[in-house]
Formats: sequence, structure tokens, C-alpha cells
Amino acid sequence: MEELTGTILRGESYEPVRGRLVVEDGRIEAVEETATESTDIVLPAFVNAHTHVGDSVAKEAAVGLSLDEAVAPPESVKHRRLAAADRSDLVAAMRRTLRLMRRTGTVTCLDFRENGTDGASALREAAAPLAVDPFIFGSDDPSVLDVADGYGASGANDAEFADQRAACERRGVPFAIHAGEPDATDIHPALDLDPDLLVHMVHAEAEHLERVAAGSVPIAVCPRANAVLGVGDPPIRELLDHTTVALGTDNVMLNGPSMFREMADAANRFDVTAREVLRMATAAGAEIAGLDCGVIAPGRRAALVVLDGDSDNLADSVDPVRAVVRRATALDIKRVVV
Repeated sequence: MEELTGTILRGESYEPVRGRLVVEDGRIEAVEETATESTDIVLPAFVNAHTHVGDSVAKEAAVGLSLDEAVAPPESVKHRRLAAADRSDLVAAMRRTLRLMRRTGTVTCLDFRENGTDGASALREAAAPLAVDPFIFGSDDPSVLDVADGYGASGANDAEFADQRAACERRGVPFAIHAGEPDATDIHPALDLDPDLLVHMVHAEAEHLERVAAGSVPIAVCPRANAVLGVGDPPIRELLDHTTVALGTDNVMLNGPSMFREMADAANRFDVTAREVLRMATAAGAEIAGLDCGVIAPGRRAALVVLDGDSDNLADSVDPVRAVVRRATALDIKRVVV
């Protein structure tokens, strides 16, 4: 049994509770209000809802390029670099990124992994020795589902994905697809595939949001990456008003996979509350992937981040939730409990 004390951000409302959290056999046994002198802040570990960890072999390679030049298959900088990468170098680079995620409080990422079965297997290999377990959305042929956890489509304007969608349905695994990143033309075709997750939705309009709400389709947004590529800002307030919205960092070659940076950017630039942003960075991604984390409550998996509330950065903060979302950095982490 292990006991954590301090200010605990409890439940789906992230209510700050002064007290203790008891962990036994990897699960949260109890959250109790009690007197404590600890200044620690305990929050759920992060779930990064959209990544491309394979891009770890090409950091900064696409900054300053257009969306098509940077990432569009098959001739973009991204795909040329991936094709040229030696497998051992690719695995090593992805392992470094996953290790960084772990150190900065992320316990899993919902990763779109290129290069079919070989690509998904390489990511499994990269993650094997680490305490980070990526949820892999595979690519190419439906046979990738023998290795991956679901299928991740590049976009409805890029190719036909009916076979892959049907394969996901047969196996009972999620089908995800990029939509509405460069413009709105691929959103309705993406929705026609009955996806389990939409990514980006920068150019979502009222008619799209009505369909999203009717189908309860969750959305992963990546505002920092959208800004780097110059495609616009997702309408996060409107998306939240219609469905579950999760936060991701997108391509590693464009941004580091820091959920602290992503939360601060979202909180400072969009019409959202700190609690909404924290939920986007934790519980929302966990729900999308069917993971038992993202919320501090008895019976849930103990995937937690412990911050030093008395650090030079966080000391004297009057609102712990806002402090976590807007101010905290990796330097404030005392430990990650998984």
C-alpha cells in the first residue's frame, strides 16, 4: 500500500481536496479528506489524444512548410523521412519520445502510426521497456489490426477507407480519421464512415457539429500544431458544446509532446475553463480509447502525477487547477505514479 498526501484533484470535476490518496495493487483504494502539511498537488496522469510518434526521426524538419509539404502522403517531408529511416534508428527515436512523455506526466498516447504492420510493430518495440503504453491506430491494409489497437486514416479525401472501417467493425476496435484540417471538404465524407474519433476539425461548421452531436463522435484537437502549420484554430468552445473533446500534441516533428504546453496554450487562447482543459488532457482521451485512467476515484487505475506545489513556480497559487493548467511545467513534477 502507498499513500500520497496534499491537494488531490478528485473526480471528474477535479475538485481540490486536502487529504490523502491510498494506492493498493496499482489501483486507487481511497481518497480521503484529512489534515495534511503536504504541499504536493496530485492529478491524473495525462492521455495525449493525438500523436505521430514516428515523426521523432525528423524533429523540426517541417517547421515553416505548408500542410501538404509537411505531412501529406506520400511525397511530403514527413513521409520521405519515414521511408528513408533505418528501423533501429526509428525505434530508438520513438523510444526517446515515449520516455520524454513518461517523464513529463503522460502515461499513454493515441498514436497514428504510419507504415502499416511494420510501423505498428516498431512502435510496440519502442514502448516495450517503458512505462508508457501507446494506443496504436495503425495504417495501410486492414491486416494491421493484428498488431494495432485500431485504425487511423489520413483523411477522407486521400483514399477510400470503407474496407478498413468494416474491418474495425468486425473486430470491435475503433476507427479514427483526420478531418477538417486544411478545409471543410473532407468532414462530411469522414462522418459518412461513422468514425469513433475525428482529429482536428479546425474548419468544422454548424452542419458538421450537428452530425457530430447526433453521433456522439469525440474529437481530438491539436491547436499548437495547427498554428505551426498555419491552418487555423479549432473552434474548441463550439466543439465542447457538442461532444467530448480531447487534447493532443500531434506531429513530434512540429512540437514537443508536452501536455503542459498544450494545456497552457488552450487555456490562454480559447474560451474554455481550466477544468475543461484538464479534462481534455486526461479523462477525455482515456474515454476515447477505453482506458481506466484519467480520473482520481476509488477503483480506478492509479496513473497519477505528483507536482511540487511549493516549487518556485507553483508556490502561492490560489487556484490549484488553474495552476496545473496554465503555469505548471515538467520541472514541477516530483514523480509519476503508474
